[in-house]
Amino acid sequence: MPYKSNIWKMYLFRLFLSFHFIGGVLVPFFMDWGGISFTQLMILQSIFVFSIFLLEVPTGAIADHFGRKTSLVLSGIFTASAAIVYTLFPSFSLFILGEILWAIGFALMSGSDEALIYDTLKKTKQEKISKKIFGRYSSFELIGISLGAPIGSVVAATLGLKYAMLFMVVPFLMASLFALTLKEPIIKKKKAIESRRYWDTLIKGVKYFKNHKVLQILAFDRISTAVLVFFIIWTYQPLLKQLGVPLIYFGFIHMAIGGVQVGFMNNFTWFEKIFGSKKRYLLWSALISGICFILLGLNTYIPFTIILLVLIGGFGLSRYVLFQSYYNKYIESENRATVISTMSMIDRFIRGLAYPLIALLVEWSLTYTLIILGLGIIIIAFISRVEEKHLLD
Repeated sequence: MPYKSNIWKMYLFRLFLSFHFIGGVLVPFFMDWGGISFTQLMILQSIFVFSIFLLEVPTGAIADHFGRKTSLVLSGIFTASAAIVYTLFPSFSLFILGEILWAIGFALMSGSDEALIYDTLKKTKQEKISKKIFGRYSSFELIGISLGAPIGSVVAATLGLKYAMLFMVVPFLMASLFALTLKEPIIKKKKAIESRRYWDTLIKGVKYFKNHKVLQILAFDRISTAVLVFFIIWTYQPLLKQLGVPLIYFGFIHMAIGGVQVGFMNNFTWFEKIFGSKKRYLLWSALISGICFILLGLNTYIPFTIILLVLIGGFGLSRYVLFQSYYNKYIESENRATVISTMSMIDRFIRGLAYPLIALLVEWSLTYTLIILGLGIIIIAFISRVEEKHLLD
């Protein structure tokens, strides 16, 4: 059946689009090569997040009228264009254009990739294995990120930071080529209007949360902790630089932080047994992450710093996967996409607002920023109202 090849092609599409060579040296690229401040870097990230909000509707219209395949092809092209724009010459204004182009690429992919995969499974009558397929799809993203980071740090250390960004054009365009070979599944059903999904999702999702106390509790713990833990991605590189770690090692440390997440994601049941219950694991995964943040702020021994970063990657950055399993138990099938998308929107919106605040804190003191983030995570862990009975298998 011609549609079956869509699945492995989508795996490769996600793999190549995740070859972020710049991932491990992102902060040095913008600050050292780009010559901008950390505050300006965080402003760029806010622009990226809010651009995605604004682009949900127009990029959805492309999926409506030209198909998801076309949307995915364009995603790779726009992302490659962003990589080129970033490296033309150091300029904050040019970086803003790069962020907008990257946001267009992200928005073009968002939703279209999973929709094409699911419609392919439906066309081939394999909907029952969708969980397995989506799990593999996410794994290819992590593999791409883990492999790309060390390559990028070697490139940056030998050829220059500019080329770690520029060389991403090759895998991004390869992703577009794989998308070009996809066969668009034609499902006989009432056509969904993709371009309306943002506004409808936001309104319906908020109404759904308003009447569901357990989801509110789970969402608060998941989003608040995830937002704070997420900032390890933006603070660990300035920390490594402050400690005098050579640039060539940045990508390998980035790979370790991402790689350990895969191990945790595949062994949650074991960890829950070790900690005594699902509730206790959620509590301690947050507490351990918070304590590690505080120790990062106080510690100056490089090997111990790397251990702390890996622990945060395992216990902190992987927690969202557990919540995906837990809150899905409370959402009816017809509301699932709406509610999950709403949580993603809320998460992005809060991060967008938090970027400038974190920037001000880092400019003031990186040490105190790490300690404040750690204390915030610990406080949220203790005020969380998640109970064992909420955590259904």
